[in-house]
Amino acid sequence: MENRRTDRTAEMETFLAVACAGSFSGAARESGLTPSAVSRLVSRIEQRLGVQLVVRTTRSLRLTREGEDYALAARRILADLNETETAIADRGSPKGLVRVSAAVAHGRLYIVPLIPEFLARYPDITVDMHLSDEVSDVEGGHIDVAIRFGPLPDSLLSARRLGETGRSVVASPEYLKKHGYPREPQDLLNHNCMDFSFKRIEPGWPFRVDGEEIMLPVDGNAHANNGETLVQLALQGVGITRLGDFHIGPELASGRLVSLLDEYNPGDTEAIHAVFIGGKTMPARVRVFIDYLLEKMEGPGTL
Repeated sequence: MENRRTDRTAEMETFLAVACAGSFSGAARESGLTPSAVSRLVSRIEQRLGVQLVVRTTRSLRLTREGEDYALAARRILADLNETETAIADRGSPKGLVRVSAAVAHGRLYIVPLIPEFLARYPDITVDMHLSDEVSDVEGGHIDVAIRFGPLPDSLLSARRLGETGRSVVASPEYLKKHGYPREPQDLLNHNCMDFSFKRIEPGWPFRVDGEEIMLPVDGNAHANNGETLVQLALQGVGITRLGDFHIGPELASGRLVSLLDEYNPGDTEAIHAVFIGGKTMPARVRVFIDYLLEKMEGPGTL
């Protein structure tokens, strides 16, 4: 049975070489066989299936409809086989490239410091870090693991929860001295509110007023695609912003930023997830990286 399977695999590889080269001689050069051996192999497949796969002429050949279907199936089968064997072989010693996307500040403070120990554990893995607060393309295959904040949209991606972070509305004392303190959420409509420039699932800033949660739309004359820029703008007195607490802990402790409207905060938190393409064929290098993040970060604690 094993020899038969090996023969079928070799047949598929050689037939694909014929389909790509458009001739027995070209396929022979690709496969390391003689043109007559390639011709006999194709004939053997045709005899077994009882259909003609190739139309032969003195100068060229072309695939029949059945030949095109066989080539398509062979390509899919061989790709699946290679992918499965690679995934299984990697389990013992994961290797290869893992592309990781994280928000700028969170990545710098919490993800990047974890990388040296991970690389020491898995010396055959290379980590390629992408720091950006914009949503990265995991489904398109450009990123293997993305660290995302807040509610996740419906998708075919898999996700593992890593923790959560609180969020606060803040401004600098200089801004508040010049423009006044907002005493209730509606006052923000008369202030310069700085938010992220990319589209988010939430249409505004959440507050709890008279026991009801509201989503207040805000606007201002400055936006940014990352939280660190919003921190810098707030420190320079440009406006009010709303950020994850991991962005602003030192600034709040030093008094350089002031937390606002805390009594209206509805327990504003964002879950933190590792998002990836799951399934049986997920590469071992990606699996062990996610397992490592869970080991180091998973828990109910708020950042």
